[in-house]
Amino acid sequence: MKNYFITFEGGEGSGKSTQIDFLNNFLNKKGANVLCTREPGGTPSAEIIRDLVTKGDPNRWSPLTESLLMWASRTEHVEKLIRPSLEEGKWVLCDRFYHSTYAYQGIGHNLGIEKMRSIKNIVIGDIQPDLTFIFDIDPVIGIERTKKRNSEEDRFEKMDLNFHNNLREAFIEISKGDPDRFILIDAELDVSAISEIISNEVMNRLIL
Repeated sequence: MKNYFITFEGGEGSGKSTQIDFLNNFLNKKGANVLCTREPGGTPSAEIIRDLVTKGDPNRWSPLTESLLMWASRTEHVEKLIRPSLEEGKWVLCDRFYHSTYAYQGIGHNLGIEKMRSIKNIVIGDIQPDLTFIFDIDPVIGIERTKKRNSEEDRFEKMDLNFHNNLREAFIEISKGDPDRFILIDAELDVSAISEIISNEVMNRLIL
């Protein structure tokens, strides 16, 4: 079975992690060798950066500094984990990738997607997912979900509602960019219904 790189994107509290666990189990049952990872993070060095950007005061970093930290984490992640894993024949399922930076820093923090794209071309080159699921959710509902996690990683969740509304619109626009690669999912559907959509899309687009 050929291996693929699949990413999961969306706003806070959209249920990505639950569906990554589902797809991991689904693929394992089909005999796939699967790596599940996340951004920011994924390697020891990148996880250190994760702590810096996901915890603390929302104004801890300037938008540009925050962006560069994200790209530094991603460079480590791609070079030390994602690219080698793909070369070894593993499927890679990643909770967020560079489209989150396009949305969060490019749109949410007004740095511009073109600037983010220029940095992307420098630091990770042409690597891109084969398939990206974008989870769309009302930010009010998503933030309420995140409060139940009681996690220290709440820096972005504490940003104002306008920021999260802009994020939602950014992800919707991103999803329109390539219908062969992006799949927009209503994250307010029942968990099992979302899982069925994901398994069907993976089967129809990548496996069959």
